[in-house]
Amino acid sequence: MTTFEQFNLPKSLDKALNELGITTPTPIQEKSFNVILSGRDVMGIAQTGTGKTYAYLLPILKQWKFANTENPRLVILVPTRELVVQVAEEVEKLTKYMSIRTLGIYGGVNINTQRKNLAEGVDILVGTPGRVMDLALDNVLRFDEVQKLVIDEFDEILNLGFRVQITTILSMMKTKKQNILFSATMTEEVDDLLDEYFEFPEEVSLAPSGTPLEKIKQYGYHVPNFLTKLNILKDLLHRNEDMSRILIFVNNKRIADYVLDALETEFPEQFGVIHSNKTQNYRLNTMASFQDGEIRGLVTTDIMARGLDISDITHVINLQFSEIPEQYIHRIGRTGRQDKDGIAISFIDPKEEEKQVETEMLMNHEIEILPIPEDVEIEVQKLEFEKDKQTIVFKKKKIDPEKGASFHEKKDKNKKVNLGGPSKTKPRKTASRNRGVERKRDAKKKSK
Repeated sequence: MTTFEQFNLPKSLDKALNELGITTPTPIQEKSFNVILSGRDVMGIAQTGTGKTYAYLLPILKQWKFANTENPRLVILVPTRELVVQVAEEVEKLTKYMSIRTLGIYGGVNINTQRKNLAEGVDILVGTPGRVMDLALDNVLRFDEVQKLVIDEFDEILNLGFRVQITTILSMMKTKKQNILFSATMTEEVDDLLDEYFEFPEEVSLAPSGTPLEKIKQYGYHVPNFLTKLNILKDLLHRNEDMSRILIFVNNKRIADYVLDALETEFPEQFGVIHSNKTQNYRLNTMASFQDGEIRGLVTTDIMARGLDISDITHVINLQFSEIPEQYIHRIGRTGRQDKDGIAISFIDPKEEEKQVETEMLMNHEIEILPIPEDVEIEVQKLEFEKDKQTIVFKKKKIDPEKGASFHEKKDKNKKVNLGGPSKTKPRKTASRNRGVERKRDAKKKSK
């Protein structure tokens, strides 16, 4: 059995790992350690929840040496604000006994505070692509000393529309550095950027992107509508006390707020909600409450499906089935982490069954469909977002046959056909022109 002792880490790192109670590397940490240590560009493919953060931090920190500079030597780019906070915290835990200054930067907060923090000096910078680019373009953040660039959850960064920011940052950095990229899926867009900016990257692959996590049991219900989904969810929450740490996924912010209101009536102060419309402080405080066990679950959008390390989640509920098959993998990957068992339950309406089939084909694994519990009321009403959108067709007004003939005659009379040639319309005589003609006549009479 492999342990961190075989990595020959410095005492400062060993001591930090021991205090964290971490003794055994995960497969991705074991496979990527020597590759990253070699200094070559690295492309890592690994599912969420496999320990990717330590997979790149440990070999980088093993080689760390003090340098008298105020600019960052390691830049880590991640897709969301929550992930910035999490990764920065992990860096601080590992560098507890090292002289390293860490800073996390992201949008939605005062940029002047971040300018001030950068001016004080930083060694490891963790940030979202948008805010990192903004500060670099302002010349507040300089990349002159950057030795290593890590892009984590790269496919999600691209999904969120940060391609321009990433390419801008890459073009501002010197080419002589180590690039380390981790992604849960390998797409054409990821491939294109690798070809352009990475130099013969070594690939470290843990599992195909569609492989389901073995420790997660996957169940589903075929349900006619959203209100029935809520009825089943409430029934499960009442009957199963082991559903103690839950993530409930929906596909947009408005529905997330609706679900929280619906749960609040029967389970007051047991659930919170997180989505991009919530303020940064609200989101961080709600996550902290969930992590500390003060609330039973979170209702959220796919913002929570990537990277965030919330421990011991017992159940992932897909109240709406994921619109993208790969995203289903990331959602259920929030549970069943660190060799613990997990349960994923999906509520699938008729319109979502096609996505279910696509996802099962990707995973090469079938979701076990369960019967709807007998006590659950099957609703008839559909919510507004479930209703089919009807296209309004404007019909031409019919003409009364009796009025039609005279109408067309009048219409034909009014037609003007321009056949070319001089205009037959006589020019209009103006008052001044008439007076000029009269003066000429008077002058002729006088001369006679």
